Amino acid sequence: MKLGFIGAGNMAKAIIGGILKSNITDKSNIIASDITDEIIDSVAKKYGIKTTLNNKEVTKADILFLAVKPIYYKQVIDEIKDVCASGQVIVTIAAGKSLKWTENAFGGERKIVRTMPNTPALVGEGITAVCPNKNVTEEELENVIKLIKSFGKAEVVEERLMDAVVAVSGSSPAYVFMFIEAMADAAVAEGMPRVQAYQFAAQSVLGSAKMVLETGMHPGALKDMVCSPAGTTIEAVRILEKTGFRSSVMECMKECADKSRSMR
Repeated sequence: MKLGFIGAGNMAKAIIGGILKSNITDKSNIIASDITDEIIDSVAKKYGIKTTLNNKEVTKADILFLAVKPIYYKQVIDEIKDVCASGQVIVTIAAGKSLKWTENAFGGERKIVRTMPNTPALVGEGITAVCPNKNVTEEELENVIKLIKSFGKAEVVEERLMDAVVAVSGSSPAYVFMFIEAMADAAVAEGMPRVQAYQFAAQSVLGSAKMVLETGMHPGALKDMVCSPAGTTIEAVRILEKTGFRSSVMECMKECADKSRSMR
């Protein structure tokens, strides 16, 4: 199975790293392109894969990942659409680019799998939504999912849910990082050293997320377990409710999903 990546940024690196770590295919079967020698040289050195400055060289792959920013999709597709084989599986990772949009950009029916990964893929803890079009076979979809699971979890979703996915996982690491930073700032204000504050805040978020995933309990029930009567935690929760914590999160995700919809 030959794999190609147009774009060799963080997400492409996460995917390539996961694939090689899982021994799904040999590094000799992977090729990546980008726009500067600096980027492709660093990727070649780190992963030992083939690299090029010519996007058309990458189109010989069985599965082609379009790993560029959404604003460059039209430009890249216009460059490669005439040399892509009809039987090739094209995997997109761009917010707001629907299956229909990608098909139209290529000028006809293609085998397309729309995905939405997130940056925790860089540490093997990503969550990726996967949505194939009608031309992708079950075997081809299984191959793509196998690749994606090499750097985290994967879930097949209906395309109508992709804007929600962008809000709840694609963009949400930014919200979580802000939350960790805010908690650490508060700890520093209480006298804790900065490095230690980040350690305590980040580990608490990691552990809490793991409890949700591994216990299967409702997040509200887990919250209640921490809130002792007349204790410190319930007082903190009261302030979060007073200042609109949950409402702020829901509003920001609504705006995020709306922005994704507007990019079609």
